Amino acid sequence: MSLLPEKTSLFRRFIYALAVVAAFILLFSALQRLFMPKYAETIPEGGLIREYYAGTMEHDVIFIGDCEVYTGFSTISLWENFGITSFVRGSPQQLMWHSYYLLEDTLRHETPKVVVLGVQAMQHNEPVSEPYNRLTLDGMRLSSAKKRAVAASVLEDEDKFSYFIPFLRYKERWRELTGEDFQFFFRDPVLTVNGFMIRSDTLPADFIPDPLRQADYRFGDKAYHYLERIVELTKENGIELILVKIPNLYPHWYRQWDEQLNDFAEANGIRYINFIGHMEEIGMDFEADSFNGGIHLNVSGAGRLTRYFGEILKEHTELPDRRNEPETAAHWKNKTELYHKVISRQQEEITLTGKIQTFVIG
Repeated sequence: MSLLPEKTSLFRRFIYALAVVAAFILLFSALQRLFMPKYAETIPEGGLIREYYAGTMEHDVIFIGDCEVYTGFSTISLWENFGITSFVRGSPQQLMWHSYYLLEDTLRHETPKVVVLGVQAMQHNEPVSEPYNRLTLDGMRLSSAKKRAVAASVLEDEDKFSYFIPFLRYKERWRELTGEDFQFFFRDPVLTVNGFMIRSDTLPADFIPDPLRQADYRFGDKAYHYLERIVELTKENGIELILVKIPNLYPHWYRQWDEQLNDFAEANGIRYINFIGHMEEIGMDFEADSFNGGIHLNVSGAGRLTRYFGEILKEHTELPDRRNEPETAAHWKNKTELYHKVISRQQEEITLTGKIQTFVIG
């Protein structure tokens, strides 16, 4: 008696089971993709971290830090004026351990010559909230760096596995789905030019509250620990590290914080620049250079700061001017054209409606 029918039956059952598993995986992946926030018009700042992976990873300068950084340094201004290639790996409320693991993640893809780290977050020694964790960690690709970043960041009541299987966190979002969830199902919205979020709107500084007295001005051990690890990691990879404080009028940057960072930089042989002390040289005008009353810089203020900082980089580093490299220049020509197109569009929207209508640029 032939065994062929039985073997054929087993093969068919195997193929059927394989098809069922594949269909389940496909459906699960589709639902997870649909339910994940797209961060297009709703909290666009949440989509910044993922944009790094979509570009070419050949940058001489990497900026890392919180909202001060991704609104403060114009990657195109740095290119246009100095021929320096750069990317901003910024996210809202990015804490020092976030910054460290983002640097680890960056080094998986490239080794920049200079890393510029915003130090505003040194004042925080513990995770702030789960939503802020999400705005940084959800955008990171799966890697050992992300695993360690999640472990360092999650609060006691958080499910850390949901950072790797987002469906566990967002499965109830079916009630909140909007048009952008379907519009950007197959592609992510583009919100920045090389990590710089363009804000062409202006809100002059009006009332600046007096600084609140602090019970303790010392930075916390955890913040210092990860700052020290960033120093070690950059030195191990032959990268020059520059610490910066972006100019602003509020929240207050205390003299005691400034002194601690000056001492730290001197002890570790690195550069620390508090741009608040250079606002007159920069030409900063908070009647025109902020989009929210002196808290963050707009595109005008970022241009001023970036040109000033570019002169420092030109004088104190050996970063090459790549504007005469045909392939690099052609690549950045496209970015520059997009940058100026977005500024023009935003200015038209502000003139017509009083505000920017969309932050999606591609």
